[in-house]
Amino acid sequence: MTYSDSHDMALGIMSVMQIQRRIAQLQRQLLELGPLHPGSISEQYNVCGQPGCRCKDPQKPQKHGPYYQLSFTWQGKSSTRFLRPEQVKPMRQKVANYKQLRELMNEWVSLGVEMERAKRARAKQQHGD
Repeated sequence: MTYSDSHDMALGIMSVMQIQRRIAQLQRQLLELGPLHPGSISEQYNVCGQPGCRCKDPQKPQKHGPYYQLSFTWQGKSSTRFLRPEQVKPMRQKVANYKQLRELMNEWVSLGVEMERAKRARAKQQHGD
């Protein structure tokens, strides 16, 4: 790290080189994500309509479940799907991967904005403005 890099970092300013290195790191992370799916998974318990069922017990009612539900919006359309127990773990990973994708992409865009700002500041400094 050069004196200029450490000085910029001390001021909370990233150099163009630092930004480019971080963007390259983000790109590598994006390639490693794996399957993606937007949304969230909720766990639900239900009460049935059967008289005398354990879910209707006045002392200790025990609801039926858990039932897992995936809710998401994609291309402006909201959807909800029930998941089988064996689908829950893989879907949780896909949802986590999608969330990570969004975080990495947001950071990449922020770095792009910061890089433009740094380039303008450098050009302004070099031209003595």
